[in-house]
Amino acid sequence: MNAIFINGSPRKNKNTALMLQSAMRGAQQAGAQTELVHLYDIQFQGCKSCFACKLKNSRCNGVCAIKDDLLPLLERCRQADVLVLGSPVYYSYPTGVMRAFMERLMFPIGTYLYEPTDAGEGHSGGKHVVLRDKVIPTAMIFTMNCPEDYMKQISYPTLLEENTKCMTDIFGYSETLYACNTYQFNDYSRYAFNLFSEEDKRKYRDEHFPIDLQNAYELGIRLVDKAKEQ
Repeated sequence: MNAIFINGSPRKNKNTALMLQSAMRGAQQAGAQTELVHLYDIQFQGCKSCFACKLKNSRCNGVCAIKDDLLPLLERCRQADVLVLGSPVYYSYPTGVMRAFMERLMFPIGTYLYEPTDAGEGHSGGKHVVLRDKVIPTAMIFTMNCPEDYMKQISYPTLLEENTKCMTDIFGYSETLYACNTYQFNDYSRYAFNLFSEEDKRKYRDEHFPIDLQNAYELGIRLVDKAKEQ
């Protein structure tokens, strides 16, 4: 049982990474071998729209055709039993490197083919053909500065869970986990801000971030247990 965790944050020991590490511990507790990858350590670009993966009789077999430093990771993810992506939220979306990774990961696995059902042919009445041999339980972990009530007010769940829906379509199963109102800086006195209180931030972190980490831990267990059912 192999579980891969992808860090889309430029930081290796802050909120997103800590959430992923907690989920990893849960996966390990459930019996999986785990791997944590920091995307900012890899030199790569997003999809180039070459459509090599969409050619008839394509040799890509669900893996991007671009031969760069990302290719070995894409191949490992294609064979994984569990896959968890973590990213801070930058201007309403995952980081640019995470989006670039998701393009390269998912587009070759998805196809422009649909299997017709009794409802008819095409997208509205068919099943999307994807190039995978099994359901791979996946999850998206999002960390963000804004509080939970404001996150909902500005429709972050609607925006962010579109990513989870894509993961569900491609891999067969996905969940979303949020960590809100995160503590951003080691020394708040160095930064210009008046939108929030550093004291309130610290208090929230001390009270709530352990709960977020426990939720991530339980997510890791849950995904591995689900993978065992496949």
